[in-house]
Amino acid sequence: MMLTKQQLQQASVLVVGDVMLDRYWYGNVERISPEAPVPVVRITREEERQGGAANVAYNVVSLGAKASLLSVVGDDEASRKLEALVAATGIETHFGRDPDLKTTVKLRIIGRQQQLLRLDFENTPKTELLASQTASFARLLKEHRVVLFSDYGKGGLAHVSDMIAQARALGKPILIDPKGSDFSRYREATVITPNRAELQQVIGPWLTEAELQDKCQNLRQKLELEAILLTRSEEGMTLFDAQGAEHVSAQARDVFDVTGAGDTVIATLATAVAAGLSLRQALPLSNRAGGLVVGKFGTAALSYEELFT
Repeated sequence: MMLTKQQLQQASVLVVGDVMLDRYWYGNVERISPEAPVPVVRITREEERQGGAANVAYNVVSLGAKASLLSVVGDDEASRKLEALVAATGIETHFGRDPDLKTTVKLRIIGRQQQLLRLDFENTPKTELLASQTASFARLLKEHRVVLFSDYGKGGLAHVSDMIAQARALGKPILIDPKGSDFSRYREATVITPNRAELQQVIGPWLTEAELQDKCQNLRQKLELEAILLTRSEEGMTLFDAQGAEHVSAQARDVFDVTGAGDTVIATLATAVAAGLSLRQALPLSNRAGGLVVGKFGTAALSYEELFT
């Protein structure tokens, strides 16, 4: 379903969750190290991008909608770099700072057009600081049409159940990209968007589509969700709601990199819902967005023109 630029300009999404700085070091691989059987990478270029919930918010503004980003970061060089990157894209940032927290950094070493190694730098935030963000959340919630929780399992969503209750009280649609084996904390959200591996952790394996549908509908009813959107990579995606199951097939494309594809899918879904579409109407758009973004390298986003032309 087509959305006009004007409809998207009226859409506003509050993104809450774990942010990270994605660093890419590109280099040439010309020899193997004499010290160990590993390639020697001579770094020729460095790049930094916003990752995690920051990439989700970036996908929202790239489509022409408004986004605010609420998160907790460290009081360090990485957080300042990340805040500058986010602010430059037009996202309104609301970062709580914890001096004991290390801002999550994912450093990827790229050689010969492929990822050779990823180094993660992180620790877990204190719940006291997370609790202090609930006042900011309550204020921002009133100013946005939709709230999107991007859970990367880094501790930034310790109070997600309270936040869901606040959003429901105001009648705001709630979209969640979930993590972990316990989805009960997402109870009463509008929709959760697990991938196959994430869903399998919760409902176990399935052998047939009928079994998958039964398990998803049982989970949906148990958690009092409006819908579950299962993203299935090359198999497309399936929306399970009160009407049954709605499936859209993946659009055949060259897959260059799946990093951040889930971010693009849920950001597009949230933006479309904020612009007035139902989940079922927004489904084909989200599927198309996911299919397009895997053709880009690293965490990436789509423009309005890319999605609708």
